[in-house]
Amino acid sequence: MLTGFDQKKIFAGKVLIVGAGGLGSPAAMYLAAAGVGMLGIVDGDRVDISNLQRQILHATDDINRPKVFSARDTLTALNPEVEVITYAERATADNLADIVRDRNFDIVLDCTDSFAAKFLINDVCVALGKPFVHAGVEGYGGQLMTCLPRRSACLRCVFEEPPSIQTRAEIFNVVAGVIGTLQAAEALKFLLDVGELLTNQMLTFDALTSTFRRIKFARNKICAACKEVT
Repeated sequence: MLTGFDQKKIFAGKVLIVGAGGLGSPAAMYLAAAGVGMLGIVDGDRVDISNLQRQILHATDDINRPKVFSARDTLTALNPEVEVITYAERATADNLADIVRDRNFDIVLDCTDSFAAKFLINDVCVALGKPFVHAGVEGYGGQLMTCLPRRSACLRCVFEEPPSIQTRAEIFNVVAGVIGTLQAAEALKFLLDVGELLTNQMLTFDALTSTFRRIKFARNKICAACKEVT
């Protein structure tokens, strides 16, 4: 059970969510419901009808609206005390570092759907020393891991480069809900400094067999991203 002091720590927390889609939706909603004081939402897309089966921040009336504004309205309706900072733009090499620094966010959630964006988030967060939670979903499965730069393995320690080809398998919608919720759990544990974070390990989920698996690994001393910040 959370104490009043715990709730104050959560309210003082500032979480940046990159991507307001299938992963970002449940992550943002649970963080807002938990009482996180500031949520930053980065997304340059508009709501499409095809999004609605898994992107629960948005509804039919939001079709064609910028996702960040739909997300803001949903989150403030859920918890008027949360301050939602919107960045109606795609995360790029030119803007992401400035966004992360803008409100000095405590932790970043990678809720994007492309390998290029995921490696960009990894590299920027490692360079800035900013903790982040990587996640990805495809088909009936998903994965996540937490990185504490200078202390634990980053995404490039596990996968040196993004795959040259990205498949686009249809996502079993509840998988995004499971993984996005676990991202929120990692962020809350970090803010509260409790429990065991998913560092130096990847947690995978298979919805077809309802099984989780932990894959442990060590930091790569010659990692292209984090070797300079040892």
